Amino acid sequence: MSDDFFGYLFKKRSSDKHMPSNEVIAHWAAKIVDLLYPEHSVTWFESEADLVAYTQGLKSELFGIASACNTENSVNSRLITDLFFAQLPALYQTLNTDISAIYKGDPAAVSEFEVIRTYPGFYAICFYRIAHALHTLGLRLIPRILTEHAHSKTGIDIHPAAEIGEYFYIDHGTGIVIGETTIIGEHVMLYQGVTLGAMSVKKVFAGSRRHPTVEDRVVIYSGATILGGDTTIGHDSVIGGNVWLTESVNPYSLVYHSPTITIRNIKEKN
Repeated sequence: MSDDFFGYLFKKRSSDKHMPSNEVIAHWAAKIVDLLYPEHSVTWFESEADLVAYTQGLKSELFGIASACNTENSVNSRLITDLFFAQLPALYQTLNTDISAIYKGDPAAVSEFEVIRTYPGFYAICFYRIAHALHTLGLRLIPRILTEHAHSKTGIDIHPAAEIGEYFYIDHGTGIVIGETTIIGEHVMLYQGVTLGAMSVKKVFAGSRRHPTVEDRVVIYSGATILGGDTTIGHDSVIGGNVWLTESVNPYSLVYHSPTITIRNIKEKN
């Protein structure tokens, strides 16, 4: 191998040496969740002053992370940090609506504590909500790292740019995909294996509306695939399992797939 190649590698590694690892960035977000929900934490505080000091530490961490990842000086890291922490009460209230939706919607949930502590859907929603807040403030890399971390932990893939309303309920969750330009209203419930995707993945469509709109109070059952930026699922609709949709449906629609199923005794001759 040529010396030029190793020189290139060394220069590249030197330019990235101050950027924190994905694990460090994800750990910061996990500490935000722990801050908001002691049910999810093993960190305790002797006084309110200790809690405030801990929060200031998290704020300093975000500033350091944002500054290190802002290699082209395209955003104001200090302003983004201040704005994110100013939005923390609103973020907390929105997450509380998600907890409520999951607890009230799942007969297996015995308490909100259980939802917070054990549900992968809530974990993925937490990381999405944090990532989305940072995305709307102008960051790009950090939000993607956060949602991909949650994806790796839960199997739930939510792009940080997607717009999702309050009272969002993910049940089971594994295999869910929510694309970049998806818009989801309030009180929406998704089961495992749901895809809200694009009709085409060609690069020429970057920046355009490629993913569906799901209006309020829609339930989408497992394995359903809904594609396209012009596709809207009207409010109060139910989309059955394994449905493939590339066109809009009106409010109060019931959409289902009807396969032919044969049941017979295996001892019978064919």
